[in-house]
Amino acid sequence: MADQSKKHLTTVFGSPITNDNISQTAGEGGPILLQDVVLLEKLAHFGRERIPERVVHAKGAGAFGVFKVTADVTKWTCADFLSKVGKETEVFMRFSTVGGERGFADADRDPRGFACKFYTAEGNYDLVGNNTPIFFIRDPMKFPDFIHTQKRRPDNNLHDNNIKWDFWSLTPESLHQVAILFSDRGVPANFRTMHGFGSHTYLWYNEKNEYFWVKYHWRTKQGIANLTRQEATKISGEDPDHATRDFYTAIADKEYPSWDLQMQILTPDEVKKFAFDPFDVTKVWYHADAPLMTIGTVTLDKAPKNYFQEVEQSAFNPSSFVPGIGPSPDKLLQGRLFSYHDTHLHRLGANYHQIPVNSPRGMKEGASPNERDSYLADSFPLGVPNYWPNSFGGPGPKPLHYPEVPVSGAAHRYPVEVTPVDFVQADALYSRVMTQPEKDRFLDNVADSLHSVIDRIKLRSIVLFYKMNPEAAKILAEATKSDYGQVEKLAMLTYDELVKATEM
Repeated sequence: MADQSKKHLTTVFGSPITNDNISQTAGEGGPILLQDVVLLEKLAHFGRERIPERVVHAKGAGAFGVFKVTADVTKWTCADFLSKVGKETEVFMRFSTVGGERGFADADRDPRGFACKFYTAEGNYDLVGNNTPIFFIRDPMKFPDFIHTQKRRPDNNLHDNNIKWDFWSLTPESLHQVAILFSDRGVPANFRTMHGFGSHTYLWYNEKNEYFWVKYHWRTKQGIANLTRQEATKISGEDPDHATRDFYTAIADKEYPSWDLQMQILTPDEVKKFAFDPFDVTKVWYHADAPLMTIGTVTLDKAPKNYFQEVEQSAFNPSSFVPGIGPSPDKLLQGRLFSYHDTHLHRLGANYHQIPVNSPRGMKEGASPNERDSYLADSFPLGVPNYWPNSFGGPGPKPLHYPEVPVSGAAHRYPVEVTPVDFVQADALYSRVMTQPEKDRFLDNVADSLHSVIDRIKLRSIVLFYKMNPEAAKILAEATKSDYGQVEKLAMLTYDELVKATEM
């Protein structure tokens, strides 16, 4: 920490403080005086020094670094920060748990947030993802409900595996992510030894207005490392902040964490050939259909000087795009385009974009919006109109090209039926990717979680695993002392019939 010994302590307004240990009283043993403004300022600020914690991604670590382009991608995107091999852009990256609270252990079985803020010359570009290429749900209407199941029950303030498995088993598209969550990848050893993903499909477009659909993959250069359930339990008791400590220790030791950025890039015609919705975030794009291509490297070499200012107040916004990059029809992404920004307005205030870690520091002249005032207004230009059109030289729109992406259809709430496609990729993960020891640990983790779940929800959950892989379901039934014959019978029902048969 910096040596502050030569500075005198003052109030927030600069008045010198003569004593910061003893309150003013009426006589030696008398009551506290209201005129002790130093005490009042200290107590009042103390009661307000915590902002609301994030609804999700509450606990994490972040650092600054540099992203460097290593491949020519100008045939696919006109984004300025990707315009030339060797070009460097300052970044801020944050890693986090997702469902847990700020006091939770870093070794919880939970997805990990993986977010990157690029400070480009055209404004901030935020790539907000996780350490998994998919997610539990594909419609934003389900997101608040899903997060509620990962939080505390409103009646007794306890976490409950019953509500988690009840939701998952009533949301079949979640099985692929559940399979990853309970696999070895469910508990990364630390933030440095995990991959990251943009998860959603995004739009890239070039100078010719040709557009492409892309997916982002961050590949760790430290090597993958995970914790078993037993190791995670042990380390949670010994050092609940182990991943955060590891991350900042590595930077202090100049073992700077680094990832390669790899892309999957397809034309609009190529994604039409998929056997599933290419914009469904519960599905991966097979590498055989869309090979990975390395386009850059990020290295984090600067830890925050003030965690609250630079990490706790950091805010990532999926709708913060730059020319050359845009959204896709991915339903969950469409919901996040609104929700993240709206959440930051509540948690940090209307001017959260003026907090240094969130400001567009890559721009020479900074941002120039017409939004003004509200709390903590700090950097608005003076004497400039805050409306358009104007004839006083105020900022106006900049004409930019944007590809015409076709959209059509009647406004309606279109249901997505549960089909065998929803279980294919989860089975591929289990049958073709996992080794036998990994399968054993995966099923043991699931059985351990289902142990405390009531029978009807446990049965329904095992039926979903049956639809993924009957062999896996049989092992789960034996491990949880469930009736496998009943599982087989229920598996023959339609999904709606299954739900009805396992109701209260």
